[in-house]
Amino acid sequence: MTPSKLFLFLCLSFIFGIFLNSFFVLSPDKVMGIFVLLFFLVLFFTLLGKKNIAFFFLIIICVIFGVFRSQIAELKISHNRLRNYNDLDEEIVLIGTVSKEPDVRKNQTKVELSVQEIITENKGIPISGKVLITTNRFPQYDYGDKLKIKGVLQTPRNPEGFNWKGYLAKEGIYSVSYWPRVELIKKHATNDIFSKAYGGILCFKEKLRQSIHHFLLPPQSLIAGAMILGDKKQMPYELKEKLNIAGVRHITAISGMHITIISVVLMQFLLGIGLWRSQAFYLTVLFLILFIVMIGMPSSALRAGIMTTTLLFSEKIGRKNYTFRALIFAAVFILLVNPLLLRFDIGFQLSFLAVIGIIYLSPLLKNLLKKIPEGRFFNLRSIISMTLSAQIFTLPLLVYNFGRISLVAPLVNILILPFIPFIIGLGFLSALAGTIFPLLGQILSWPCWLILAYIVGIVEYLSRLSCSSIVMQDISLFWVALCYLFLVIVVWRKRRRTLLLNY
Repeated sequence: MTPSKLFLFLCLSFIFGIFLNSFFVLSPDKVMGIFVLLFFLVLFFTLLGKKNIAFFFLIIICVIFGVFRSQIAELKISHNRLRNYNDLDEEIVLIGTVSKEPDVRKNQTKVELSVQEIITENKGIPISGKVLITTNRFPQYDYGDKLKIKGVLQTPRNPEGFNWKGYLAKEGIYSVSYWPRVELIKKHATNDIFSKAYGGILCFKEKLRQSIHHFLLPPQSLIAGAMILGDKKQMPYELKEKLNIAGVRHITAISGMHITIISVVLMQFLLGIGLWRSQAFYLTVLFLILFIVMIGMPSSALRAGIMTTTLLFSEKIGRKNYTFRALIFAAVFILLVNPLLLRFDIGFQLSFLAVIGIIYLSPLLKNLLKKIPEGRFFNLRSIISMTLSAQIFTLPLLVYNFGRISLVAPLVNILILPFIPFIIGLGFLSALAGTIFPLLGQILSWPCWLILAYIVGIVEYLSRLSCSSIVMQDISLFWVALCYLFLVIVVWRKRRRTLLLNY
């Protein structure tokens, strides 16, 4: 067995250990005891020359290390001092800094506050932790503002069908406060270089947002804002529901699946217009970096960017057989930083599954779609096969989490996805030009509006069909696992048959 394969098995064992810790509880003392015992067993069998037995115990060590890393993350939650003030039914005074771009909605704003002090008996006591506060739409607060809040801290509650507590925990938030009294102490209080740079990016993003809404009217402006800047929370429920029914909600969510599909479509387009593979790769990665920076560098987009770049790099070197290994290495790197993502971050799960689908299912679908021409400027067959592969592999998880199957999704995605890079490119250029030369921005917004009107028209029409989607509630994990087992078997058999025929 080659060293790269050995390392792959060790990485998979680490991920499996994190998975085990999500469902089984072991005390840290037992984990450490098992870890030490296995270490000496590996050393003992290595000295005896029994490498296979030593490697087996090394795999078990990696499983235990995955469990241990997860427990460290969970201990961080339990040792968070700020949680001790949750659910006391008394008002707490906190001083902290806005650590993320505020989530501005129609009638309220959600602000992530990184706490530095708690005020008790008129004394400031240093304390660390994050609180998600829900406050009024106005006045507006910005990243880096220093705030003083007075309100009741609560432990996040899970609404029916969604693990809100786990979702916040993966971001390091263990306390929430609804409608506290908020006092602005200082605007843009952070002074370090990174905070200033990040604040500048968010200021630039706000100018782009204003430009988009100046040149485009709803619903086109809302869709463009969600696709280009990640402003999905500003879309009304009715529009979100239509996108869900049509199976294209992912185009307005800066998620792993969204970034993966956009990147592969753009790379195929660049290859289609005659660029070399390396040129297409570097331009796509440059777009990916600029896109993630433009939307404010949310952690979900950064993780998706790492996963997608791994896939694109394999396209560049033309060695797809190494893509899975590189993908696993990227996943291990991400999970080492935050193991809670494996269980609580659906964006991480979807980006991983989308890339897996593109790696293994896309070549098979491409062979089945031989009658579809590649085209001069669009590698249409490649785009369709990659898009369908990503959707097929993410479908069971999407149904489990959101309880809906869109029957028109394949058709709608084929009709819409080739135009997504144009919307993002034209929309960004229009918004950027609008901040400097309003007339040029207006002119560039016209083709963007036309494409968006086309998308809205398709979504409006197909979402009204009575057979457009099926609602499926209370899907168990057993059926999800069964679906993925079926997909693995089908792909394995088809790939094996293809390899035998080629041989």
